Amino acid sequence: MKNALRKKSLGAMIQRRLIEKITFVMLAVCVVACAQQSGANNPPALRIAAGDLVSVDVFDTPELSAKLRVSEKGDIDLPVAGLLRVGGLTAEEAAAQVEQRLREDRILKHPHAEVFIQEYATQGVSVLGEVKNPGVYPELGAHSLLDFISLAGGITPTAGKQVSITHKEDLEHPAIVTFDSSPDVAKRAGVAIQPGDTIVVSKSGVVYVVGDLGKPGGFLIENNQRLTAVQAVALAQGANKTAALNKSRLIRKSTNGPKEIHVQLAKVLAGKESDLSLEDGDILFVPSGKLKPVAYQGMGYAISLVTGLVIYRGL
Repeated sequence: MKNALRKKSLGAMIQRRLIEKITFVMLAVCVVACAQQSGANNPPALRIAAGDLVSVDVFDTPELSAKLRVSEKGDIDLPVAGLLRVGGLTAEEAAAQVEQRLREDRILKHPHAEVFIQEYATQGVSVLGEVKNPGVYPELGAHSLLDFISLAGGITPTAGKQVSITHKEDLEHPAIVTFDSSPDVAKRAGVAIQPGDTIVVSKSGVVYVVGDLGKPGGFLIENNQRLTAVQAVALAQGANKTAALNKSRLIRKSTNGPKEIHVQLAKVLAGKESDLSLEDGDILFVPSGKLKPVAYQGMGYAISLVTGLVIYRGL
């Protein structure tokens, strides 16, 4: 009677184990199929590096499973199986190497192993460029691009529309996210960030239009866009009736300091002279015809007007 119960119990245990293995294999096949289907949209897989903490799980064999720190040479010390080189491999490739070692050393006939990178040696994500608080921020858990820009205090007033994301495993091919008015901008901005990534928020150029204008100010231009003198005056809501348009000046940075260029803006606006392309940091100064002190007509006064708008750097 006892033997029959023991056999029945053993049979039930074997059946349960068999069901668990079948379920596990089916789940693994499903995960692989889903990963293959969405692989084109996923970022490059992270690779194991020295100092990382990896979790090796050998199915149904806890004595061969362990949490292991990767050595400086890229090795882990597997229980029973010994040293195994995993540096530079993905988690899936490392799992395959573990299974191969267990078979070759005849430790298990049909091993199934999983490797999970539990802790990266470099958890930080660098957020640089036009953010209020650039620096390195810890990557603990899943976070998106917007999360890290928010952690860095948000963007500055001179931030451009483009943000580059460089993965540490693919430094030559940074991903570019453009913040525009497209319907899918929220999806693109929600891209996942990985440990070791570098985020750089681009800088937008600034052109200052000051003097006797409707609304003088600083106007942003993207690196791939073009802003002319006529467009700049239009952005400043046009010149006042008292403006001395033909005495306008363009002040531009150069290697030898700021230089002053006389602009006959009335002729440019009338189409009698070619329009001027403005560059980042340019100051277009339109003086008034009413007041004519020498200081008012000079470059120093134009720069002082800009300083009243923002803290002008570089001149």
